[in-house]
Amino acid sequence: MAIPHAQAGQVIDIRPLADRLRDTKTHTLLKTDHVEVLRLVLPAGKKLAEHKAPGEITVQCLEGEIVFTSPAGPHTLHAGEMLFLNAGELHAVDAIEDSSVLVTILLHKKTI
Repeated sequence: MAIPHAQAGQVIDIRPLADRLRDTKTHTLLKTDHVEVLRLVLPAGKKLAEHKAPGEITVQCLEGEIVFTSPAGPHTLHAGEMLFLNAGELHAVDAIEDSSVLVTILLHKKTI
């Protein structure tokens, strides 16, 4: 069963998953023409290979510990820490502990 995206005005719970973390999958919380927000759930040892996002992103560690590698170098993020990355910059993620991360991507609608 797909998890529905939030609607405008709807409250979204982004509190730490705690003991539910291992049983929760990554999912998109909301998506519009201009923004996408997802909760990335990463078990310890999970690596996301180098990739890039179509727009600027923020990455906020909600729980656990990850290493986020970007052109600025590797940064260890713990719960409550956040970073910003410009559009199109290559980055990779390595989960040191079971972690959940809130990722916000600003989407730029293409004009013809």
